[in-house]
Amino acid sequence: MISLNNLKPKYGATHRRKRLGNGQGSGHGQTSTRGQKGQSSTAGGSKPKGFEGGQMPLARRIPKSGFRNTKFRVEYQYVNVSSLEKYFSAGQEVNSKLLDEKGLARKAMPVKILGDGELKKALNVTADAFSKSAKEKVEKAGGKAILVAGCKSQVTSKEAGSQK
Repeated sequence: MISLNNLKPKYGATHRRKRLGNGQGSGHGQTSTRGQKGQSSTAGGSKPKGFEGGQMPLARRIPKSGFRNTKFRVEYQYVNVSSLEKYFSAGQEVNSKLLDEKGLARKAMPVKILGDGELKKALNVTADAFSKSAKEKVEKAGGKAILVAGCKSQVTSKEAGSQK
């Protein structure tokens, strides 16, 4: 009878490891299936990723293009309005600490509230950013959508120009 303590792979489904360098009689002795001479026959003989045999690699032949704002990019954690409806009771304050406790978002990262789902409870939601639909749904239910002080999404183009 088969049970969890005596399960085995089907016969022929597994293979033994090929043991290399164990003498001529093994068939894989001496050069250990690496051939005679050359770069890949010795230890450390691997070529770097993208190496094209000395030809200028594609990554260096094609010029850079575009702009990548990786240093200043803000990566949000997304929480939907439907999750707020499910995990919080009416009149409750919702902030990043509570979202972390409920397992909806990590406290260390900024949170953006998205408008997927329905919200019928009046909640005071504090977050780093809101989508238009999420803000409308929170306010329509009788709650408040409060942006975290000093977060990037609050700065308008006029304010940004005057800060220089």
